[in-house]
Amino acid sequence: MTSPVSPGPAPGPPVPLVRRLAAPLGTITAVAAAFAYVGTVDPHEPGHYPVCPLLSLSGLFCPGCGGLRSAHSFIHGDLPAALGANAVAVVGYLVFAVVWTVWLIHAVRDRPVKLALRPVWWWSIGTVVLLFTVIRNLPFGSVLAP
Repeated sequence: MTSPVSPGPAPGPPVPLVRRLAAPLGTITAVAAAFAYVGTVDPHEPGHYPVCPLLSLSGLFCPGCGGLRSAHSFIHGDLPAALGANAVAVVGYLVFAVVWTVWLIHAVRDRPVKLALRPVWWWSIGTVVLLFTVIRNLPFGSVLAP
C-alpha cells in the first residue's frame, strides 16, 4: 500500500526582473541619497545635525559618534579621515556594499538570498562594537575617538 504524496505548491510564473530588482535598487537609491546629503551638508560645521544624546548627557562617545563625519570623509575620498572619525562605520559601509552586491546578483539570477548568521557571529560583532566603544572612551584609545 502506497501513501499519497502531496506534490507541494506548483511553481508560479517567474517574477519579472524589474520586480526582483525593485528592493535592492530602492535600497541603494535611499542609501545613495543619504550619503549625497551628508556629502553635501558638512557635519564638521555645527548646527547641521543633532548632537549625540549620550555624548551631550554623559560626555561618552557611543559606537555611532563620528559616523556622519566618517560618511562625509568617505564620500569625499578621504579614507584616513573617515577611519579616524569612526572606523566601525567604515567597516559597516564596506560590509553593506558586499551584502548589497550579493543581494543584487541573487535578484538578477532569481535566487533567494539567505543571510543567516549563527549566534556566535552576532555575539562576536556585539563584542567588537562594545570593545570599540569602551576603548575609544579611555585615554589610551583616544586615537579611536572622533
